[in-house]
Amino acid sequence: MLPVIFLLSSLRLSTAHFSIEYPTWRADTLAENTTYDQWRYPCAGAAPGAAGRTDWPMQGGSVALGLHHEWTYLFINLGLGTNASAFNVSLTPEFVNVTGRGTYCIPALPLPVQPRDGDNATIQVVTSGKSGSALYNCADVTFRSSAQPLSGDQCKNSTGISADYIGQASTPSAGSPSSPTSTPKPPGNATAAKQLDVVTMAGMFGLSMVYVLVVGL
Repeated sequence: MLPVIFLLSSLRLSTAHFSIEYPTWRADTLAENTTYDQWRYPCAGAAPGAAGRTDWPMQGGSVALGLHHEWTYLFINLGLGTNASAFNVSLTPEFVNVTGRGTYCIPALPLPVQPRDGDNATIQVVTSGKSGSALYNCADVTFRSSAQPLSGDQCKNSTGISADYIGQASTPSAGSPSSPTSTPKPPGNATAAKQLDVVTMAGMFGLSMVYVLVVGL
């Protein structure tokens, strides 16, 4: 039993936790002496609307994260409704690999759906590190026609932060924030990028299955 406990502890320690700096997250799931657990799907155990809702642009808005690991795989999803249970709208269809610790801010995530003014939704942020196991946090929003994305002064990356979108070129490591819609496609490397995507995802899946089996034991 001891080796199993040791393996589980190693898996947990190998992936750093993170925070949502904007929109307001449901709860500070990094706080000690709470029942929150970022390993818990879908929102770390934080209840819907626990911290109120942030007005968010109907065409898509900003997301800022506090990342604590040297590199992070990042996925951002959207669940529609006041008590969303299905986070099946992807706001980051490209495979995102963020390098560096600190604040990573995306100025505007375009929406693949068209909400109505006043509709509620939940933004789910999923990260994964070396172990391949997922961490979760959520932020509740209300779509408003009057809401605007964060300004350039409000949405800045920490020095040394950069993001690679698999199949696309790297964004600058410092200065202006990066956005999936503003990064050009590199020429003649689509096949290699797809192969890298498959290999990386396969490795993450394998590690995740190890974690699931250990928990089941």
